[in-house]
Amino acid sequence: MEKTVRKRTTSQTTEECIEAKPHGKLSKQKEVDQQDLLCNTIGSYWLTKIVLLRYLSFIYGVAFLIAYQQNKALIGRDGLLPANQYLQKIDAHFKGDILQKLKFAPTIFWMFDYKNNIDVLLDVSALAGLSISVIILVQGAANMLLMTSLWILYHSISSVGQRWYSFGWESQLLESGFLAIFLCPLLSMKKFPESCSQVVIWAYRWLIFRIMIGAGLIKLRGDSCWRDLTCMNYHYQTQPVPNPASLYLHQTPELWHKMETAGNHFVELIAPLMLIIPLRKVQIVGGSIQILFQVILICSGNLSFLNWLTILPCIACFDDKSLSWLFTSDTLQKLSPKSTDNSKGSFINSRRCIDVLLTLLIGYLSIPVVKNLLSSGQAMNTSFDPLKIVNTYGAFGSITRERTEVIVQGTYTNPDDPSARWYEYEFKCKPGNVTKRPCLISPYHYRLDWLMWFAAFQNYQHNPWLIHFVAKLLANDQLAVELIDVNPFAGKSPPKYIRLEHYRYEYSTFNSKEYGKTWWTRRKMGSYMPPVSLHSLQPYLQQMGWSS
Repeated sequence: MEKTVRKRTTSQTTEECIEAKPHGKLSKQKEVDQQDLLCNTIGSYWLTKIVLLRYLSFIYGVAFLIAYQQNKALIGRDGLLPANQYLQKIDAHFKGDILQKLKFAPTIFWMFDYKNNIDVLLDVSALAGLSISVIILVQGAANMLLMTSLWILYHSISSVGQRWYSFGWESQLLESGFLAIFLCPLLSMKKFPESCSQVVIWAYRWLIFRIMIGAGLIKLRGDSCWRDLTCMNYHYQTQPVPNPASLYLHQTPELWHKMETAGNHFVELIAPLMLIIPLRKVQIVGGSIQILFQVILICSGNLSFLNWLTILPCIACFDDKSLSWLFTSDTLQKLSPKSTDNSKGSFINSRRCIDVLLTLLIGYLSIPVVKNLLSSGQAMNTSFDPLKIVNTYGAFGSITRERTEVIVQGTYTNPDDPSARWYEYEFKCKPGNVTKRPCLISPYHYRLDWLMWFAAFQNYQHNPWLIHFVAKLLANDQLAVELIDVNPFAGKSPPKYIRLEHYRYEYSTFNSKEYGKTWWTRRKMGSYMPPVSLHSLQPYLQQMGWSS
């Protein structure tokens, strides 16, 4: 039977083969064999595929874990924004038209009794996704069936997540997950299948290029502090959820902040060009720059799993040779030049057809994305198709100059009494108690804490979920209490009144008397929401269709 051996890519050079280092101590003959083997891995992506799938399954796992632990309290039947009511409103709006409903909210929950079993649907979807993610993480391999299942499950959850799932990393995870489907064989769980799609590898490079260019352009077109290089003077203190390192980074010299801002422009506007230049070493350098940048961002704040996820498409810039150090010699032996025979012809033809169709689909869906990037009115974190297959991205187009926080307080006594004693609720990560060390949780994410940051520079009328949250605290609701760190009324009667106060927060500076005793200093700005009782909120709760 005639066999064809995989050819080395044209980018392979003699110098690159000489650079290939065998792993471990081997006999001279084995060393020669392994060096030749490593030469054959230049321009191939079997190891890259394994790393991509394992890393993506890790991110999926984190996302599904967050969903399982928080979604019942956020979007469950008794949650702050019940998903069953959300789906009922969509159903009523489209008068039961299933195609319109799926286009507006692509979720498998339409197929089930979501009105009565939304909590079960949320839990089963999250646990199923978490289980599949663990299997792929351990195996280092997947098939189209498993990857499609993950994509559908997360799409189903995020489509009913409303405000809680309205951020760019959700669509970015869905786009990344969609591409991974075509990185795998249909049913086989082999780590080294007959083919590894170069189209998907390039699609991931196109994804990271768009992410970085989009982030860079939105900054130049947005806040003036990005142009005068002063944004980093504020970012570490005013970002949504700081970590312990943020205090120290905030107080570095202004010249350093200007260098950080200039470096950000280089990474997001110039370095991305290296990702799409078809030269192996250039792409490796470009990918390395982006990964290093994301690691720095991870170390400087808690931005959910966004930066961890952004590392994923960067992996596609590295071929098997550059990733071989991650694998054992036994694994590398399986990378001997692949042989195919005539019996595999139908598979190869099918793969080519899929690659062509995928290329056409991504190309077509990229048209509005590219137009948006070129537009002076660039939109940030927007999807132009209902399935969120190709999206536009961006982050921190504007920077807040001051940090304000909404502080939740409860009391048993008359709220109009100046001597009334108010007790503060504390969140898991949101700044409140000035002596509490900032948390370090990335890639995990507390969705309530994140939205509390946005609420601080809006008003409570703009955030109905916040009023619902207050109502639940007035009843010591167990689901709502699980979302926070300290309930001052735990094990007691619930408070009679709750109020929301508005405070300005600043880091304790190195030369201040507070430094070493507190992480923050704060000053009251005024009332955010006047004192309310559960009785006074009843009409609003009934109007919104929420149980009291």
